Amino acid sequence: MQNPIPHIVRNNTLWLSPERSLFWEEENTLVIADMHLGKTGHFRKAGIAIPQSIYKADLQRLMSQLYLFKVDRLIIAGDFTHSVANKELDLFLKWRKDFSLLHIDLVKGNHDILDDSWYMEANISISIKKLAAGPFLFIHDLKIHDKLTEAEKQLYAFTGHMHPAITIKGQGRQSLHFPCFYFAKEYCVLPAFSRFTGTFKVKPQKGENVFAVVEDTVMQIA
Repeated sequence: MQNPIPHIVRNNTLWLSPERSLFWEEENTLVIADMHLGKTGHFRKAGIAIPQSIYKADLQRLMSQLYLFKVDRLIIAGDFTHSVANKELDLFLKWRKDFSLLHIDLVKGNHDILDDSWYMEANISISIKKLAAGPFLFIHDLKIHDKLTEAEKQLYAFTGHMHPAITIKGQGRQSLHFPCFYFAKEYCVLPAFSRFTGTFKVKPQKGENVFAVVEDTVMQIA
């Protein structure tokens, strides 16, 4: 796997990982969005035979990133969980005991509908719509950006929800579709951490940066 690559925002160094996470060097913090814990179990309850190995692989990837960067804090920009509680979430609670010293902040997304008592048991600090840290603001959905205070709008925002992807065109009619980190002028949309998600095609404008996650590498496209 390729090493993470650096990107500078507001004089802070952000390391973009092929595992769809972002390491904020100055704060020793890992940032992710849209892990959707319990999603595969939710599908199985509906009679769709999605293997649990997908969920376990996501947990393993998260664990590898925590070990790689040796972080003190994990910030999740929404949709950490997917729906109601199931056995997969019980597995996460067991996993959490191995990282009991890790501080976890969650900005609740539209899928984070569990009772607050579950997040308390998991030792996760909850923010309802936004979380400010240093020069950055963490939100889940860009729709609330217009409702921010003027002071909050001065912060560079990190968001999820969209599951951004970029299409790369080759010769003729060939094209490939990859998840990406999308850095606009006032915000960054993070790729969905879970690989069991759909995507939304982004169209970068002049001056914006896009980094595609291509297998085990991160490539700057724009």
